Amino acid sequence: MSNVPQTMPPLPRRMLVTLTAIITCGTMYSVLYDTYLDTSNPLLTHLPHPLHHTHYFASKRNLLNVVFTKKLWAWTSAAFFASYFTSPPSARLNQRLYKYFAATTVWLLFTGWFFGPSLLDRLVTQTGGECFVHLPSGAVVSIPSELCYTKSTISLQSHPLLFPAALQFPEDGWSQMPRLRRGHDVSGHLFLLTLSVLFLTEQLHYSFASQSRSAGPTANTDDKWPANHKWAVLGDVVIIIVALFATYTTSIYFHTPLEKLTGFVIVCCWFAIV
Repeated sequence: MSNVPQTMPPLPRRMLVTLTAIITCGTMYSVLYDTYLDTSNPLLTHLPHPLHHTHYFASKRNLLNVVFTKKLWAWTSAAFFASYFTSPPSARLNQRLYKYFAATTVWLLFTGWFFGPSLLDRLVTQTGGECFVHLPSGAVVSIPSELCYTKSTISLQSHPLLFPAALQFPEDGWSQMPRLRRGHDVSGHLFLLTLSVLFLTEQLHYSFASQSRSAGPTANTDDKWPANHKWAVLGDVVIIIVALFATYTTSIYFHTPLEKLTGFVIVCCWFAIV
């Protein structure tokens, strides 16, 4: 039987409703006011967001994106292990570890590697995506997809046969890592943000359940929070709050509505199954 009582408020379900509301509102705003950047368009995606001068979070270089969102699974992992190892004995369950490693595997398969290209990269190419490099002149050149899969750095010296002789290159050399564009570019940010928020909320569920039992008539020492567990819980809460804000900014400024929806739905389906 689960150590989480049936009377415990269903935090993950409430968080799912919260995420749905945030993404829906942000996406509707982006459509109504034309604030989102189509990141799958090879003619636009290498350019700064049109609103980056007036909207701080429209810039991909904002600190929230660079320091937090792009490293979110590292933040999530640190928060999880801090919470798990400071939890009371009754909440230190093996199933929590299994869920963490399952979530980490899903993150790696979708965004890093799946017997070669990641699942998200495979989806892009299967829906018409191509591998592109953007030249300093502004020209966009399509190159073999394998160079995107291997994340190779492309230059005129390393791959001279890829570029027509008429193209102009800087005299001091040029190199770039190509990217997959066009196709259906699932929002990797919303995928990761949703995964992190729902996972950490589930961890809070275990902590609050043990706290609830420790205050009940059948309380025992295995349910009592250790002194430092409250700081781990606070860390979980802070990461969730920041991730919710990052979800809102991503919904407003990046990806098409359908790409945002699929990033969110993929994670929801995984949680429903697991």
